[in-house]
Amino acid sequence: MKDTLIAVVIPSYKVKNHVLDVISAMGPEVDRIYVVDDACPEGSGDFVEKNCGDPRVTVIKHGVNQGVGAAVMTGYLAAVQDGMDIMVKVDGDGQMDPALISLFISPIIAGEADYTKGNRFFDLENVLAMPALRLFGNAVLSFMTKLSSGYWNLFDPTNGFTAIHAEVVRYLPLKKISKRYFFETDMLFRLNILRAVVVDIPMAAKYGNEVSNLKIKKIVTEFLIKHLVNFVKRIFYNYYLRDMSLASIELPVGVIMMIFGMVFGAYNWVQSISFGLPSTSGTVMLSAMPVIIGIQLILAFLGYDIATVPTRPLHQRKINGSKK
Repeated sequence: MKDTLIAVVIPSYKVKNHVLDVISAMGPEVDRIYVVDDACPEGSGDFVEKNCGDPRVTVIKHGVNQGVGAAVMTGYLAAVQDGMDIMVKVDGDGQMDPALISLFISPIIAGEADYTKGNRFFDLENVLAMPALRLFGNAVLSFMTKLSSGYWNLFDPTNGFTAIHAEVVRYLPLKKISKRYFFETDMLFRLNILRAVVVDIPMAAKYGNEVSNLKIKKIVTEFLIKHLVNFVKRIFYNYYLRDMSLASIELPVGVIMMIFGMVFGAYNWVQSISFGLPSTSGTVMLSAMPVIIGIQLILAFLGYDIATVPTRPLHQRKINGSKK
């Protein structure tokens, strides 16, 4: 681990009351700490500069508020330029325990992952302790993220405790990644396009008296369209542009057949009601069979999609390739 340079990126916006405690909890495994003041109205960047004596800390300030994603990207770029190997993103509100950093970076150092993220749903006791609304919102968002990102083995997509290898950051289209609250889930979509390996790290949920800026009721609706767009992009990139397989045929044929059966069945049902004529067995079969076959084809596609979750780390492919 000593041969690997570890950086921590702390996006700072309205976290003045907690950020110094977060910094002071950083262990010796951390080589650099980047506090990115995203035009914080509390002046958290200036506050850290005046009150923090840790020589590992570098404060970066945004002239205007750009969002948590933009702040993290700024920290990533600074860390890459300084030669860091792994970047860990930790929020400045005290909800994330810096003592867990070693757990997040270990799979990356071991060559088992390109990107790690926290999962507060691993322990049943922690799940039951979560606020009901947050639990429901995360469950909905997790399912949408599985569809749009292709990482069916992951949960808790809005968890911001993450770590990433610098080689992977160099491949990411940083300017295209969502700059605000969709950042974490958009990152997963981008990582899947790169075929990067992502691993969940079990962690406890921690809630204090801090005020979260994330409103579940708002983002579930807001994220739906973004997830749909990413799903379409991912399917096009992975199943038609980059490669083709039997699954490339199963999905469109299945969708077409299901829609045809539903529309044909609905039309004949309306006609039957309007004219008082019973539908023939042939009409019923012509409606039902395409729906049944269509669903089977879609399920077959999903089975293939689940089975093709990336398993070979991108940064290991880069390292191995450079040795040849």
